[in-house]
Amino acid sequence: MDDVREAKSEHPFATTLDPGSSRTNHTGAWRVERPVYRHVLPPCQSACPAGEAVRDWLYTAEDGSYEAAWRRLMLDNPLPAVMGRICYHPCETACNRGLLDQSVGINSVERFLGDEAIKQGWTVQVTAEPTGRRVLVVGSGPAGLSAAYQLALRGHQVTVREAAAKLGGMMRYGIPRYRLPREVLDAEIARIAALGVRFETESCVDDLDEALAADGFDAAFLGVGAQSGKNAYIPAGDSAHMLDALTMLAAAEDHWPLHLGRRVAVYGGGNTAMDAARTARRLGATEAVVVYRRTRDRMPAHESELEEALAEGVTVRWLSTITHADRGRVAVERMELDETGFPQPTGEFETLAADTVVLALGQSAELDWLARAPGIAVSHGTIDVDSAYATGRPGVYAGGDAIDGERTATQAIGHGAAAARAIDRYLRGVAAEPAAAPQNPIPIDDLNTWYYSDAPATVRPSLEAARRVDTFAEIVHGLTEDNALYEARRCLSCGNCFGCDNCYGVCPDNAITKLGFDADGQPRYSIDLDYCKGCGLCAEECPAGAIAMMTEPAEEGTDHESIGMHSE
Repeated sequence: MDDVREAKSEHPFATTLDPGSSRTNHTGAWRVERPVYRHVLPPCQSACPAGEAVRDWLYTAEDGSYEAAWRRLMLDNPLPAVMGRICYHPCETACNRGLLDQSVGINSVERFLGDEAIKQGWTVQVTAEPTGRRVLVVGSGPAGLSAAYQLALRGHQVTVREAAAKLGGMMRYGIPRYRLPREVLDAEIARIAALGVRFETESCVDDLDEALAADGFDAAFLGVGAQSGKNAYIPAGDSAHMLDALTMLAAAEDHWPLHLGRRVAVYGGGNTAMDAARTARRLGATEAVVVYRRTRDRMPAHESELEEALAEGVTVRWLSTITHADRGRVAVERMELDETGFPQPTGEFETLAADTVVLALGQSAELDWLARAPGIAVSHGTIDVDSAYATGRPGVYAGGDAIDGERTATQAIGHGAAAARAIDRYLRGVAAEPAAAPQNPIPIDDLNTWYYSDAPATVRPSLEAARRVDTFAEIVHGLTEDNALYEARRCLSCGNCFGCDNCYGVCPDNAITKLGFDADGQPRYSIDLDYCKGCGLCAEECPAGAIAMMTEPAEEGTDHESIGMHSE
């Protein structure tokens, strides 16, 4: 026994560790797995049609760095104040937080940042060297504006030609002012113009070859949108008053005289139908009824649009179709859905009072003028493009509502940005980038959600329903600074380190060192593999699921590894 005590005295760390340190034994030799910090795709970013790095700008905003957050957002989307009002935020539908309490109010924070930028006068500067190359953008809707913005930032000279008298495309002529105030739209377009983008209104391009050759353009982006209302054959008497929804909305925008009467029937079930019915109420109609041939659960309009319309006194006739229109009335036939969900007539009719019938049956793009443009194919009313939004003609690209796919402003912004990147490569003679391997967004099961307390989402204030129909004033208002900060901090930072220091604090081998922040403001840590024994505590205690345990390589090339949050 005395021999043992003597041995411990001579070698005090032979069997025990100094209470102040765990770095005596090189425990890395025990390891069969090693922790790796990772940067995993958050579900919000995966679901964003514009490709916004949502988690990154939310993280930046969490300490009140609003301008830095706005600048990160502006890398992908030049219209945050607009999109913060009109986007249907699929990012929030995908948000993991929605499985805990309520989704993060991503859209409301985006609007706050966009409004703050307008209020503070924040601007974006072109830092790229001028290339001397010229690009024509046809159309000033969200796709065209996005493409023009991204191309200007890359040093190209951009000219946007718009057939209408004002810029904005369907954002101006298809979305009413109560959803999108025009001063907001104008401010964000002006910011793009300040980059050197030239805008030409009332400039219709009807011959692409002539337009490209006359002004020496090196490439073109076609973002012409879908601004023609689809028609349906409805037998009508000579005195019936019928018009399409886009004509009505454009007339309201430009203050053309409209005589709708007291009772308006809107035929259709999409968002445009909701806008038409709500606008009719604001233009003096005492009754606005939407006639839709399917049931509510099959209605293409977003639920929020329908709820707001109902709150404003709009009524809906489900399972109904208009079969005839005459002076002051329409004939409506009741429908029923067959086993496939397709509406079938029943032979049961009813008459509704209607001074005006508004057709809201969808939109189509006017593309006949492209028939004279060699190499550009049009199929089923849309321009054919490849995965890089290139048409069959070198240097000509297209996006937005003019191509096949979902028709939303956010989707169009994504098209414009992706096409701009492709145009930039074309103009520089750079080979197309290989398609990135698809990533699956991180599921909530990979997060340690017990670290997060319940924090219900902030509801944006809105104008009372009783006051809406007398004005085109904006309905939904923005967040205060305190509410925006709170909402940003509700983000779970799914799959990405946010610098909580849990890994640093729980490591039993003191193998983790804090390295501060990188140039993008993201936290970084170093793992000393001499001492990390692969116990996995850091991964188990990471709230965001930003650490994964990986099988130890057969041969280790280095004794020390510095790992940042962007490594895999």
